[in-house]
Amino acid sequence: MNAAAPALTPTTRALAWCLHLLVIGLLALSAGRAVTGGRSHAGWIVAASVLCALAYAAGPALPGVRRSRRAAALWLAAVGACWLVLLALTPDAVWVAFPLYFLQAHLLSRRAAPTAVAATAAAGVAGFAAHQHSFSPAMAIGPALGAAVAVAVVWGYQALYRESEHRRRLIEELTATRADLAVAQHTAGVLAERDRLAREIHDTLAQGLSSIQLLLRAAERALPEAPRNAARYVDQARQAAVDNLAEARRFVAALTPPTLEGTTLADAVERLCATTSARHPVTARFHLAGTPAPLTTAHEVALLRIAQSALGNTVRHAEATTADVTLSYLGDHIALDVVDDGRGFDLVRLPAPDPETGGFGLTAMRARTQALGGTLTIESGPGHGTVLAARLPLTPPADSEPEARL
Repeated sequence: MNAAAPALTPTTRALAWCLHLLVIGLLALSAGRAVTGGRSHAGWIVAASVLCALAYAAGPALPGVRRSRRAAALWLAAVGACWLVLLALTPDAVWVAFPLYFLQAHLLSRRAAPTAVAATAAAGVAGFAAHQHSFSPAMAIGPALGAAVAVAVVWGYQALYRESEHRRRLIEELTATRADLAVAQHTAGVLAERDRLAREIHDTLAQGLSSIQLLLRAAERALPEAPRNAARYVDQARQAAVDNLAEARRFVAALTPPTLEGTTLADAVERLCATTSARHPVTARFHLAGTPAPLTTAHEVALLRIAQSALGNTVRHAEATTADVTLSYLGDHIALDVVDDGRGFDLVRLPAPDPETGGFGLTAMRARTQALGGTLTIESGPGHGTVLAARLPLTPPADSEPEARL
């Protein structure tokens, strides 16, 4: 009933009403027995009972009693004073001590409650003994047991309430933690998907658009002296645009790359080499080593994209005349090696990725191999060509995120 006491639940509210009815019933019983018993001071007993009932009824009606332990103590003192007056008039008032035990144990502090309950029990025993004009240990047993039971019940309830509140707070914290975890997982998923989209766009659409640009430049240089060569370059650019449109459509639909549909990885890489040789001034040769073994879609897509990106870099930057692409099945591993005879580059002085000039290819290739538990090594130097080797285990780690829905 105050801020320090546990808040009322529907069950405890019903118990509180039962306690109110018990107090009123016992006061009515005292007044009724005085009237029916024909006692000489029955009027005073009825008046004291009514006064006690009014003092008790003021407690639930006053908001201060619910919020302040001090106000509750003053209210209990007023009720106790009225009860003492009634106890001085009739021995029947001793029964009202029992609900008072519950009120005192519930509303007062843990230190003050036992004192108040003991004082109430002692007053009840003394009042009853005074009316009986004698005292025996049996008179003290009932009030003492009632006081002990009341204190034990109230303190037990308060302990259960505290445990319930602790569990409620833990559940709230768990709910908040789960919500935070869901947000973090969503953010991580968004970042992972963004990274995947960036790799896919670089290895498909960006490479295709770069190839179209190179072909159109070649066609521009061929005009007007060699219109047939220019027409051939334009036709190749048109075919590259068709291929990239198909890639874009499947990319949006999150399907397998068209170059892998209905064929093997080796065939797809071999066609990639043939297409590169036909469209650009570089001879791309394909080599197959070992016995082909079934691969997951994630492995096939990763290796095909790495081959596309590596050959794209060779065409745009290496000024190479030949490029050898080797796909090797090595038992529990599969390797892809791309070797060109271009001008090479300094691995220490690689330019930072830039939205205008590119430079995202090596980062994307390394991310693909690491996602499947593999490694990517690059050997190059100015004037010495470039060797790129991607090595993947055939069984990816359990925590990797397969890119099967590309």
